[in-house]
Amino acid sequence: MSPAETQQQPPVPDDPTENLPLLELRDGLSDVVDTDPALAEVVEAFRSGTGPVAVDAERASGYRYSHRAYLVQLRREGSGSALVDPIPFGDLSSLGDAIVDAEWIIHAANQDLACLAEVGMVPRTVFDTELAGRLLGYPKVGLASLVSEVLGYKMRKEHSAADWSTRPLPGPWLIYAALDVEMLIELRNAIEDELRREGKWEWAQQEFTAILNAPPREPKPDPWRRTSGMHRVRNRRSLAVVRALWEARDQIAESADISPGRILPDAAIVEAASAMPVDRDTLQRLTAFKGRGAHRHMRTWWEAIDHARRLPDSELPKQGPRYDGPPPARAWADRDPDAAARLSAARTAVSEIAEAHRLPTENLLSPDTIRRLAWTPPADADLPAVNTFLSDHGAREWQIGLTAEVLTDALATEAPPAEQLDD
Repeated sequence: MSPAETQQQPPVPDDPTENLPLLELRDGLSDVVDTDPALAEVVEAFRSGTGPVAVDAERASGYRYSHRAYLVQLRREGSGSALVDPIPFGDLSSLGDAIVDAEWIIHAANQDLACLAEVGMVPRTVFDTELAGRLLGYPKVGLASLVSEVLGYKMRKEHSAADWSTRPLPGPWLIYAALDVEMLIELRNAIEDELRREGKWEWAQQEFTAILNAPPREPKPDPWRRTSGMHRVRNRRSLAVVRALWEARDQIAESADISPGRILPDAAIVEAASAMPVDRDTLQRLTAFKGRGAHRHMRTWWEAIDHARRLPDSELPKQGPRYDGPPPARAWADRDPDAAARLSAARTAVSEIAEAHRLPTENLLSPDTIRRLAWTPPADADLPAVNTFLSDHGAREWQIGLTAEVLTDALATEAPPAEQLDD
């Protein structure tokens, strides 16, 4: 392109939604439902509505220890919108029962289903607009991105990380929350049309069913190992300090229902583990322990560190986390060259199928499932055995149908002879 042609090109806006109309509430902002009479009215209004129900929940992630819902938003044809404060009630099963036979439209359902269930709201069918967006190959699947791309409206984003445990909730926050369900029904309908056109409607149905049937998440072993900055902790004694501080912090956080990072940041835990202070005064002089939050529980922090310092070697944590799966893939070439060759072939095959169908690879098949299959394939690595393996590891029928055959072929891949590698 010549310089003259370059000058004629219109500038690309930083925000592609800049010229889109801003999404506004069609029916105005309703009052927050926080009394028994008001809840009874909402229950009847949504029981008599028609069609699917748009549902959303706001938590106080980053502020509270719990993952409870601090606001539940709903919208339904014939019912309008409602903002329900679950805190005065504790249980919203009457509302859940009123809409239980309807399809619930939830964006990123796996984030909200647990906190909705905690207040007695459990759907029988869902439509997850985020997951559907992934199946359709949208590069960005946040609610605001899909609303702008599919429906042509710009959404507010400024209160996404607010402390929703605040009472009373500010008016601008409530508008933001109500807008999260304002267009969900229209978005769902437009996305269904697209899924059907692309032959992915049945895939979506299987995915939505899998969301509802997913077992509760198992607590991760050694959750303290997820402390940010752990890679800087070099020995087992220091790991014991991380564990002791993490567990002490967790107890305080759970008791007070405050996010652990607001009591003691991960950086403070790692700094203490690296410095290994010999007494409380030395601990107090560490940079990360000079803040008011860290200082408030200084006695607890020192007792945790002192306990870790005195542990016998036999009780110190091991360097690596416990994991029941294959070793890291980077080690395969040395440990099992044939497994490394199988993994490379399997990843390539699955990636090509995903690209052909405009899918993220991880939505076509779990990377963990591919690794496990390549590392420990079935004894009879034929198509029926691979089908069974994938099913046992949670793959849906549509995923098995697309990948089982190429994965069977990949399992026959062997590493080239060592002399060829030398060449």
